[in-house]
Amino acid sequence: MDKELLKPEYIFESSWEVCNKVGGIYTVLSTRAKTLQEMFRDRIIFIGPDFWKETESPYFVEDKSLLAEWQWEAKQNGLKVRVGRWSVPGEPIAILVDFNPYFAKKNEIYGWLWENYQVDSLHAYGDYDEASMFSYAAALVVESFYTFNVERSVFDADTRVIYHANEWMCGLGALYINKVLPQVATIFTTHATSIGRSIAGNQKPLYDYLFAYNGDQMAQELNMQSKHSIEKQTAHYVDCFTTVSDITAHECVELLDKPVDVVLPNGFDNSFVPRTQAFARKRNLARRKLLQVANALMGETLGDDTLIVSTSGRYEFRNKGIDVFIEAMNRLLRERDLKKTVLAFIVVPGWVGEPRKDLQERLSANTPSNTPLEVPMITHWLHNMGHDNVLNMMKFYDMHNRHDDQVKVVFLPCYLDGNDGILNLSYYDVVLGNDLCIYPSYYEPWGYTPLEAVAFKVPCITTDLAGFGLWANKEFGHYGEITDGVKVIHRTDYNYSEVADIIKDTVAYYSGLSQKEVDACRKNAGALSKKALWSEFIKYYCEAYDIALQKAEERKHQLK
Repeated sequence: MDKELLKPEYIFESSWEVCNKVGGIYTVLSTRAKTLQEMFRDRIIFIGPDFWKETESPYFVEDKSLLAEWQWEAKQNGLKVRVGRWSVPGEPIAILVDFNPYFAKKNEIYGWLWENYQVDSLHAYGDYDEASMFSYAAALVVESFYTFNVERSVFDADTRVIYHANEWMCGLGALYINKVLPQVATIFTTHATSIGRSIAGNQKPLYDYLFAYNGDQMAQELNMQSKHSIEKQTAHYVDCFTTVSDITAHECVELLDKPVDVVLPNGFDNSFVPRTQAFARKRNLARRKLLQVANALMGETLGDDTLIVSTSGRYEFRNKGIDVFIEAMNRLLRERDLKKTVLAFIVVPGWVGEPRKDLQERLSANTPSNTPLEVPMITHWLHNMGHDNVLNMMKFYDMHNRHDDQVKVVFLPCYLDGNDGILNLSYYDVVLGNDLCIYPSYYEPWGYTPLEAVAFKVPCITTDLAGFGLWANKEFGHYGEITDGVKVIHRTDYNYSEVADIIKDTVAYYSGLSQKEVDACRKNAGALSKKALWSEFIKYYCEAYDIALQKAEERKHQLK
């Protein structure tokens, strides 16, 4: 029989991305919120940074009546907080804290950190100070709330409280709680090690040499000492250290010298996936819009039988495999087995300037033109057109979307929030219109993009260097094939060319499938996504809560 797990009565979870849509961690927290809210109604409290001065966060609705007595007390004690709800499914309580007042005592805080945990903040630069001051402020919020409830006898020695910090940005706060409130159990999740991402991003081979890398030495070489130091010390001192995939767990052992206690795979909430009739309608709209934009840009008349493929994610040219995607599309240009015209989109936010006026005019006129616009590969002008990696690689390969090319590549370099000025569709509505999504990542701790694609029944290609790809292989019991809904390519430090060829061959193969075979691939993709719902993965969080609480219980007994 399974042992009874200890359950928290309150969970505080902090992240730079609470009510602040920056990257994948926003998706992790915002989609998990509904499941946690169902389990711990209003006792799961998210803490995020409050830097919303001129404009309000579109994801936060303030409510002065929530936790009203504590709010008043906190403000009396100099904490600048706003309490409300996060505008995501489940609408959990969110506290936004202003961290600016703590810059004045930054050196004092860093001194305390060195004395107690030997964290090296001397080499801090960039976002380190900002993240650290937020992390400190978030911990003060938890300390204030805990003390307030103890004073009013709401909390006693047996009340189980958890503080969950995400990423190195929240490490300082976790260490503060660890020291100042030993009754509170601490969890730290690294979604990607800062040093691992840096090694990969600096064109160094990460995987073949992982066993030989010394994290501290590499941090020095890559000028990452402070971020690496806070991340490593937090991993060592918290009650429960976690990450999001087996591949990153291996990285943690080698680079942080600390095995993880639990792997917390990233699930998602599929409430945003439209149901049957709406699904077909939205898919048709997305396809029509994508083809309309491409045709206007290139002076073409691509029809509905065009195979629409895409890649997307953060603009990490090598880490996310954008380079190998372009390579594969270039090779596909000369592929004799290709049965359809391919329209490939690169949906990656660049240093975007403005939507193209000439393209907007052509789209609003809605009259077909057989002459391409100038630079028929991009929908928005960039600030750095001459130095953009995507455009430069396409230029190097002489990929200019000529009329006779059977593969056309279009760069959509902006966040798709529905107001980009060209497509005016949200990211999820665009994913829906694809026939195939391609994410050939080199460095990808988990990989939300392929998971989101299969949720919309879009088969995808990924690699076994992505946590999601490894998980998919485990579910299938073999390396995933496109007929399973996910093709998982074996990727190493050195087989870039082979990966590009496999992508080319897979797209060519897919272009020759019958409608019945395509439908079967789409059905399998959707079925796999059901196994990655938060309702399936939340059990790993319960395990982490139990580990952290057991350690806190031991401390409480020692304190008595």
